[in-house]
Amino acid sequence: MSKAKSWASTLRLPKSTFPPRPLPQARDGYIQRCADELYRWQSVHRPADDEFVLHDGPPYANGDLHAGHALNKILKDMILRVKVQQGRRVSYVPGWDCHGLPIEMKAVGAEQGKHMSPGEVRKAARKLAYKTVDRQMKGFRSYAVMADWDARWTTMDKAYELRQLRLFQAMARRGLIYRRYKPVYWSPSSGTALAEAELEYNENHVSRAAYVRLRVVAGREDLPGLAGLEGDLYAVVWTTTPWTLPANRAVAVHDDLEYRIVRAGRDAYLVAAGCLDRVAAVVAGLDPTPEGTLGAVRGRQLTRLRYVNPLLGRSAEPLPLIHAGFVSAESGSGLVHCAPGHGFEDYLACLELGLPVAAPVDGDGRFTAEACPDDPDRLRGLPVLGAGAAAVLDLLGGDVMHAHDHRHKYPYDWRTKEPIIIRATAQWFADVSHIKEDAIAALEAVRFIPEAGRNRLESFVGSRSEWCISRQRVWGVPIPALYDPEGNAVMDDDVVDHIISVVEQRGIDAWWGDAPDDEAWVPPRLRSGPRLARGRDTMDVWFDSGTSWTMLGGRQADVYLEGSDQHRGWFQSSLLTRVAATADRGAPGVTATTTNTLGLAPFKTLITHGFTLDEAGKKMSKSLGNVVSPDEVMDGSLLPPLKPRKKSGGGGGGGGGGAAPPVLKTIHEALVKYRTTIRMLTGSMHAAARAAPLTALDQVALLQLRDAMAEVARHFDAYEFKKAFAEINRWVANDLSAFYLEALKDRLYCGDGGGALEPLFAGFLRMLAPLAPVLVEEAWDHRPEWLRREHDADPAAADRHHPLRQLYAAPLVDPARLTLPEERLRDALPAIQSAHTAIKAALERARADKVLGSSLQCVVRLEVPAGSRAHGTLEWLKDELPAMFVVSEVELATRSGGGQREEAEESKEHGWAYREEFEEGCRAWVLPPRQDKCSRCWRYVAPKEEELCSRCEEVVTRDAREGSAAA
Repeated sequence: MSKAKSWASTLRLPKSTFPPRPLPQARDGYIQRCADELYRWQSVHRPADDEFVLHDGPPYANGDLHAGHALNKILKDMILRVKVQQGRRVSYVPGWDCHGLPIEMKAVGAEQGKHMSPGEVRKAARKLAYKTVDRQMKGFRSYAVMADWDARWTTMDKAYELRQLRLFQAMARRGLIYRRYKPVYWSPSSGTALAEAELEYNENHVSRAAYVRLRVVAGREDLPGLAGLEGDLYAVVWTTTPWTLPANRAVAVHDDLEYRIVRAGRDAYLVAAGCLDRVAAVVAGLDPTPEGTLGAVRGRQLTRLRYVNPLLGRSAEPLPLIHAGFVSAESGSGLVHCAPGHGFEDYLACLELGLPVAAPVDGDGRFTAEACPDDPDRLRGLPVLGAGAAAVLDLLGGDVMHAHDHRHKYPYDWRTKEPIIIRATAQWFADVSHIKEDAIAALEAVRFIPEAGRNRLESFVGSRSEWCISRQRVWGVPIPALYDPEGNAVMDDDVVDHIISVVEQRGIDAWWGDAPDDEAWVPPRLRSGPRLARGRDTMDVWFDSGTSWTMLGGRQADVYLEGSDQHRGWFQSSLLTRVAATADRGAPGVTATTTNTLGLAPFKTLITHGFTLDEAGKKMSKSLGNVVSPDEVMDGSLLPPLKPRKKSGGGGGGGGGGAAPPVLKTIHEALVKYRTTIRMLTGSMHAAARAAPLTALDQVALLQLRDAMAEVARHFDAYEFKKAFAEINRWVANDLSAFYLEALKDRLYCGDGGGALEPLFAGFLRMLAPLAPVLVEEAWDHRPEWLRREHDADPAAADRHHPLRQLYAAPLVDPARLTLPEERLRDALPAIQSAHTAIKAALERARADKVLGSSLQCVVRLEVPAGSRAHGTLEWLKDELPAMFVVSEVELATRSGGGQREEAEESKEHGWAYREEFEEGCRAWVLPPRQDKCSRCWRYVAPKEEELCSRCEEVVTRDAREGSAAA
């Protein structure tokens, strides 16, 4: 044993300064170097005429960062780093979305805000937004996201707001902006209109639905079967929103549907034939039998009828039955109550006939006095989504034929998680119908990743005709309109231009802060007429963020990347505003150019990613309370303990997070493997290896590296980072660790210290550079001292060789060192790998039987058919096979077609034997060694016990001689 110990000093064992785990005190420095310094470096050293622009979808500045934020920013960072590796200069300027209700509510609260002036609300909201931006930016930078942080932008920057107002002006100039009194999505809980992108749907909403009868008072003379009717004729309607009945102005039928006139006691009811059984099942007294049917008519015969809505009062005029294409017999009674102030289809059907639009509901979702003209206090103040609906049914009394709970999908405010209503108000709209064909056409040249995103975005654009862009808040960019004493809007190009000029001088807060009668906001030509007041509507925050493309000076961004929910949001608003404005030569940044040159879409490539999910597969969200903090991910607190706790009741891992621990454990294990590998490489690279010849094993390893890098590059190009990560892990585990490093150890520690570790180290770090830049920076900082001295002597060389600054495709090794034909090596790989697998399997069986421990405690005999490809390969590489298979000896035997010896026969001769088949007709035998164990390298190739093998004897003698000469 003492003699064995004495040989340890002659070995080249790994010596690395790379720590087994990250050192917290060094982390900030590594982040600074691999993020901020790298971004500045590439801005100088990558060509200015080949810039890659990733435009930021601005996160909302109203809370702490969560895992979804980290996912988004880190994916963007990976893309940027790939492009730097490809030799491109990257441009990434982070932004923040800072206006809107959530920030306003968080800053002042719902009740407190009602008692504050607009200026006070805006001051509080701005302060909160700035504070949040600073906090979120600090978080993003701690993730090593590289960007031009000094040039960061927000939607509340004065320059940004001015660009937004000018873009609004360009759209108005083209006639794409208008104001109209019509139904919109309205959130009583938020007190503002909403766009469809601000809705989410509750599948389990329960409404109080009802079948209601409305008495026909005119036009029944020509209907069949009514001659002897003693009572009245009623139209039967079914509604899931009885609170809208005070706004009823028509009943819709379909011209081509068949309707039945059915007796019910003294009276008769109108019901669609296809709905008769459904209605009869819940309406008492209705006789659906042939005897009870007085007549049958088509819907077009019913449009002569007039009915009364008792809720409108005694003096109300009779209302019409009208045709509407949306009426069917699929649900209800086949007659639809129309309230054009509370329904989109109702509004359009009634608009064609000039029917009035009423919406007796205020901004808090409560009835106004107009809801019940004969008794104004009867409904006034009641919430329509609560007591108001029941009160309406009580007012109708006997005309309510059946009421029941109805579970159905219903829109909710995505921020407050409360149900919304549809309510007619005067709002500003952007006309989408005239630009959506251009918008969809603009997407033809866009690359979508995944491709399914194309259909999703096209369907959202194609299904809408207008966009409600006004909101009833004070924290935002104002709609630049003036109003006369009657409430009519005054907004032409001159008015907008003048308002923008005042904003430039006074700032946008002055819109709310200046005196109401300050004429500075009114163009001089209008000051002599009726007094004009500034409006109080602000723009939809999607319009705010959707105009961010104006920052690019008319250029298209190379990439937009956000979550898939942004097809309804930022992707769509960016596309629509770009298409609406760039066709106008007066639009910002578009003067003297053409849309053909620009490209109508704001992006060349549109990438969507998924969401972070909890253990149940649900999207993480603050409202559900299932979010994971990025800090918890980074500090490892979500991982289970390294060792199970011994005390009972100790519990499991390190915190909640649902699916996070198992997922993070897999990533953590990969990072531990990376660190172990880097420590091995940095501790084992020797300058002398550059002059040592590359063996077949070395060249196989370099070939495998090249193939892995090509595969990783292909995945990087396709933005498939998960697949790139998997390929890196495969290469590290199989090609590098299990094959090459295992095979190299004997030569590395006991032989000449050669090998291909330096190019493998460089290639490994290049592949990791986009995915784990902090780790790469740390690994580079712990490169061998001889390599550091070399770079200190030539800083330019250090720049060229830094793995975060290298070109991915730069050569890793001098081609002159690759002495073996690549194609022959490539052809040899299958035979080598299959033989290697067979030998490993036989060794495992031997270990299970406890006849050996180390793989060096055996000799391998490979029996290969003469003339086979495997024979030619193995014969060619025969001298290197022991190292490749990490065994003491390999004997190559030619098999004829004769009989096969069984393991029992070989075991009888050798003491033990294990056989595995590989390729066609090939066998690998693992047998006991024939020679003794070398005390230095532990291979069983020494002539006698406790003696050195010839190779080790030569190395020790040479090293001793060189040591003496040096002394």
